[in-house]
Amino acid sequence: MNLNYYKQKLERKKGQRDQLKSELKDTNKAIRMLKKEIIISEKAQTIMQIVAQETQQELEYRIAELVSLCLESVFKNPYRFVVEFEMRRNKTECDLLFERNGKQMKPVDSSGVGAVDVAAFGLRIAAWSLSSPRTRNVLILDEPFKHLKGITPNQKIIQVVKQLSEELGIQIIMVSDERVPMEEIEKGADRIFEVSIEKGVSKVDVR
Repeated sequence: MNLNYYKQKLERKKGQRDQLKSELKDTNKAIRMLKKEIIISEKAQTIMQIVAQETQQELEYRIAELVSLCLESVFKNPYRFVVEFEMRRNKTECDLLFERNGKQMKPVDSSGVGAVDVAAFGLRIAAWSLSSPRTRNVLILDEPFKHLKGITPNQKIIQVVKQLSEELGIQIIMVSDERVPMEEIEKGADRIFEVSIEKGVSKVDVR
């Protein structure tokens, strides 16, 4: 029996053992690091979920309050504007709804288009006020209230436009048609450009 052969074989086994011990040590270390990373990731995810929820709640409040205020300022029996965030298909989606007497409904399907015009105006103002950084403080609106019927609602919406313009420091350039009484526009506007057509030629009067 060759004793040297078995000694060499034993040494090789010892070397393999030491290598396995080293690899096991490295593996255990990697496992511990991965466990720490998982814990940190879970905590970070929890924090992100809390921040996202708080952000959504803040958006819900600020958007819904401003749009609801616009509706309340114009209509006698106004809808309350509701913003709801829902998870669908692993994505966060936003529902914009009207609510009255505890019943929620889609704006276009449930009300006169005049109310939708007022809500759309409020949404645009809210989106501008929440944007960061904000765009230039000028909004150009092309007949934003063309479906709003009645002298009183038109009077009130002009007052709302003027109030928001002054409070937010935003200049609003608005194109309107003859359905809005000129005297009401004059009360709310700082400057008026009245365009008329005479014999096919446009005429502009500045007030």
